[in-house]
Amino acid sequence: MDIPYTIELRRDTGLYNAKLGVWLFLASEVMLFGALFSSYILLRVGADPGTWPHGLLNIPMGTFNTAVLITSSVSVVLSWAALKMNDFAKFKKYQAVTLLCALGFLCIKSIEYRDKFTHYEVWLTNGDRLTGHIEGSPWFWKTATLKAKNLERITFHPDPWHYADEDRSRPGQASKDKAGGHPAHVEIETAKIKRLSAFVPAHGTYFAIYFTLTALHALHVLGGALVIGYLWGPGSKLWQTQPERFTNRVEVSGLFWHFVDLVWIFLFPVLYLL
Repeated sequence: MDIPYTIELRRDTGLYNAKLGVWLFLASEVMLFGALFSSYILLRVGADPGTWPHGLLNIPMGTFNTAVLITSSVSVVLSWAALKMNDFAKFKKYQAVTLLCALGFLCIKSIEYRDKFTHYEVWLTNGDRLTGHIEGSPWFWKTATLKAKNLERITFHPDPWHYADEDRSRPGQASKDKAGGHPAHVEIETAKIKRLSAFVPAHGTYFAIYFTLTALHALHVLGGALVIGYLWGPGSKLWQTQPERFTNRVEVSGLFWHFVDLVWIFLFPVLYLL
């Protein structure tokens, strides 16, 4: 028995079943991401003045990733259009571009994550705070890990202060970089460190939000890429027997991919620019 409405349209909705199903699924996705975005807005609005960090994300890298996803949206549409014109070879080429863009996006995002795992904030016992990198990138993540290594001191390379208080005093002012903006490096005794944390979710509210939203989005990118990869590879055999049904599957996967791209269009300005 054939499954009904995989090709022909339903009279009540004007859609075939798969397309109706993906729109219902995307409605639930809108509620999921809508709740997360709403939580972000409430937490940010409720944060104390001067405590919300700025400039901790790589804007050029995020901009490039945005261009990558927009390119993938175009290639998805072109691949579907190629099938509508019975050009299977062009479909394969355009979907290959989509898959390469998806892989590129995930690779760039992993580079960004790695930078956060080796970027630290140090709270000193005298009240000073610094953000920057520890020489050697030892992946300390938290104070307990630092003390477990029995180090007497660390060499810290501060970067510009990322909070509202730009004039906060810092130790080691005698060792300036050439621009004179911040110390080139400072030696910090372990005993003087009150808290040390990499920019991981446990660091604070901002990074908890950042990793929750971007990791969930990355999982959607991965899931969409797996479906598109299947249709590009072994699933493309359906084109030989049921081309219309195969074209509908490509359209449905494309709708999900457009949603994934649209979520990033909102994530990028909210997390990177504002």
